Amino acid sequence: MIEILPETPARHADPIEALFNTTFGPGHFAKTAERLREFSTSLPQINRVAIEDGKVIGVCRVWPIRIGETQALFYGPVAVSPSHQGNRLGLTITGEALEAGEKAGWSCALLIGASSYFGDLGFEVAPHGHIQMPGPQDPARVMLRALAGPKDVSGAVKAA
Repeated sequence: MIEILPETPARHADPIEALFNTTFGPGHFAKTAERLREFSTSLPQINRVAIEDGKVIGVCRVWPIRIGETQALFYGPVAVSPSHQGNRLGLTITGEALEAGEKAGWSCALLIGASSYFGDLGFEVAPHGHIQMPGPQDPARVMLRALAGPKDVSGAVKAA
């Protein structure tokens, strides 16, 4: 049985990092999204982990950001153990993290990903030119979703 829970850093941090290394390899630190994460702290109460038999098999980390003047949440990385990929577990974990962000009153969510996948959770590609990432990023992968407020935000994206 798979359980989806808020992250407990003392228990989950090391297995999450190991999962990121397995899933993405060491090159994931070079991505533009990491510029938003490197001087920030994720939100364990909103982060979600998937646990099976006491082992972390999936994660969605969430980070506070600003889009222009709007406080928002940045979702990702989302990682699923290779043994559990292909069954939409990443969407389940992300969906539960989105619910937590909405319940906590955050306005909107930003995610870098494929619209063919994350569109199922209500994410839409940001209108061209509305979102300025802190480095090169394919605009077709910059996606927004409303949480407790509107998703029609614009501006430069910065760590909160």
